[in-house]
Amino acid sequence: MTDSPAATFPTGTVLGYPRIGPNRELKKAIEAFWAGRSSADEVEATAADLRRRTRARLAELGLPTDVPAIPSAFSFYDQVLDAAAVVGAIPARFADLVDERGGVDLAGYSTVARGRGDDLPLEMTKWFDTNYHYLVPEIGPSTTFRYASDRPVREFAEGLADGVQTRPVVVGPVTFLALAKATEDAPEGFSPIDRLPDLVPVYAELLRDLAAAGATWVQLDEPALVSDSIAVPTEQLLAAVVETYRALATELARPERPAILVAAPYGDLGAALPVLASTDVEAVAIDAVKGQVPSEPVPGLESKTLVVGVVDGHNIWRADLDAKLAVLERAEVIGAGAVAVGTSTNLFHVPHDVDVETQLDPTLRSWLAFADQKVREVVTLAEGITEGREAIHEQLLEASDAVRSRAGAPGVVRPEVRDRLAALDADAFRRGDFAARKAAQAERLALPPLPTTTIGSFPQTPDIRKARAAFGKGELTAEQYEDEMKAEIRRVVELQERIGLDVLVHGEPERNDMVQYFAENLDGFAVTQHGWVQSYGSRCTRPSILWGDVSRPAPITVAWSQYAQQQTSKWMKGMLTGPVTILAWSFVRDDQPLGDTANQVALALRDEIADLEAAGIAIIQVDEPAIRELLPLRAEDHAAYLDWSVAAFRLATSGVREDTQVHTHLCYSEFGEIMGAIDGLDADVTSIEAARSKMEILTDIAKAGYPRAVGPGVYDIHSPRVPSQDEVRELLSEAVNTIAVDQLWVNPDCGLKTRRYEEVTPSLEHIIGATQAVRATL
Repeated sequence: MTDSPAATFPTGTVLGYPRIGPNRELKKAIEAFWAGRSSADEVEATAADLRRRTRARLAELGLPTDVPAIPSAFSFYDQVLDAAAVVGAIPARFADLVDERGGVDLAGYSTVARGRGDDLPLEMTKWFDTNYHYLVPEIGPSTTFRYASDRPVREFAEGLADGVQTRPVVVGPVTFLALAKATEDAPEGFSPIDRLPDLVPVYAELLRDLAAAGATWVQLDEPALVSDSIAVPTEQLLAAVVETYRALATELARPERPAILVAAPYGDLGAALPVLASTDVEAVAIDAVKGQVPSEPVPGLESKTLVVGVVDGHNIWRADLDAKLAVLERAEVIGAGAVAVGTSTNLFHVPHDVDVETQLDPTLRSWLAFADQKVREVVTLAEGITEGREAIHEQLLEASDAVRSRAGAPGVVRPEVRDRLAALDADAFRRGDFAARKAAQAERLALPPLPTTTIGSFPQTPDIRKARAAFGKGELTAEQYEDEMKAEIRRVVELQERIGLDVLVHGEPERNDMVQYFAENLDGFAVTQHGWVQSYGSRCTRPSILWGDVSRPAPITVAWSQYAQQQTSKWMKGMLTGPVTILAWSFVRDDQPLGDTANQVALALRDEIADLEAAGIAIIQVDEPAIRELLPLRAEDHAAYLDWSVAAFRLATSGVREDTQVHTHLCYSEFGEIMGAIDGLDADVTSIEAARSKMEILTDIAKAGYPRAVGPGVYDIHSPRVPSQDEVRELLSEAVNTIAVDQLWVNPDCGLKTRRYEEVTPSLEHIIGATQAVRATL
């Protein structure tokens, strides 16, 4: 083997592969461990088998095993938490879980992710512009970095023993620190990136260990380099790149370390590309779907492999192979030492295999590529750049036929939908004066100070899931299924009344997912049977496929909300998912601007809201938890996105009366930078995740002079912890001291669907007790 990148790096690769398993094997194994039904050894055995099957599958799809085309990118919960475990960055509150080396076992790792008792888990937030959530490291001046876990080495050795030369994948040191938050005891002005000189030597130890184990390449993921929306200024970030890769690639020379591939997915590298090219790393992977291939030679690339991510790792549409090959051909003339084909991102953002979706319309299925199909596209394109176009002539024709079929299919373009949008005027996007609305709503609703509510869903019990499955199989009639759901609604309403909540919800037992439920009832969407992707930890979702123009053929939620309102004298919220979140949590058509698609969904929701209002529902919540999620990673693109996303929400909600109260819900993102957009939504009440961050968002709200009502979350539903009444009271007291009382609502961070009643009931009781205690002090 030579040291030439062109000789040692494969011509085609993927940046990662789904890690939950084709049948969610990992989810089931880890949840059984958390529930005490299996041991750590059993989970490790399941994970090892899953990794073995993944390597075999990727080899079967055409990736070579004798060069590092197959990534070793497994995680039990989260890749950022994995990096924290490797470098020993475990918060001090979990010090009792740390072994002599500084590492944690599977139980300790799970506890850091999920919390225990009064010990909060790591904060969770969105991973760049995706629907994946990562755990935020906590780094302070006294955080001890050490080589605490050799798990990446052991997993590499596992593959090598099977005859597969994998490529270990680790979150890079610059991104790890750029995404971290300062510990509470850190002095003012401290930034986690300040600890880079202490962290890089630990990565050097890991690289030495990997090289000693036989690894020829390692992939360090540095997506922070494509964003200027993180806490570290761009100039400081680029300086950190130079410092890091001088230490890891120059001062630590081969063969003491593996060759280094720095991967920068999710956007354009911009000014970071020439900086990376100037270092001694052997390869750089760029996102050529959301980013650009340079138009001119970049000094330094002549000694490197450029991995061009032309296959979209973040969406499920089949690639136009002819167009992608043209991009690769352009890349070959800018002077890189070698060009390789890659995916734009890790493939864990897409499902495993479209071929198992036998209930999808065959024509629609022919337009799609899930992870396995994307691997084949990479392999095909790699053959095209090495053997020439003629070698893949048939595959190019087949892909072009699929693109043409999709463009001309019935339902992709519907003139009546587009004509309705074209006829809208400015009044369709605005409501009346907020002060007048506030007075009208106060008179109609007559709520107490600090009104209490929940976000929408209640636990989906095994009985509910069984009933839904039985109905799907035809074992229950529609009438029997409806009776089951109505019985559950009555139970949820009675529970809320007993606990003492002020504004109730019907619990959403009839909904499988907050987006899929609407997708199943709107034209222009399709849903999958097995299209699971990881959202966070063991939580998986099945994104719907938005393939054509959207409309609402009939009311969707009205009958359920009306029935629930009939069960109580308290106000019942109507619950809808907003247009931006429906887009963000679906695989969306890429053949028209997102704003146009969002407005189509918004018009369908506007019709639904009108019907809810006509049915007597006085409070309507339109959830937009993903509005921050789609925010472009470059500041220069923010304004255009916020214009259309805010407009879509307002189109959906601006047709209601003054005394109908519109709520929205936002969760698990950093919202300070989009406070203007949140204001622009013009919702009467906005609930926001705040429990894990201990009400950090309130400072931004207060500084912005936000005039409408807010409900900062006081119960973190993404952890099994039951917050004590005192804990909730402290959070509420912080809120009351920061925001005017007449603006505050009290609610959990998010919906309760994924929790159990054993956790939910006492948590809500503690919320009511804390609210009553704080009310008594007003």
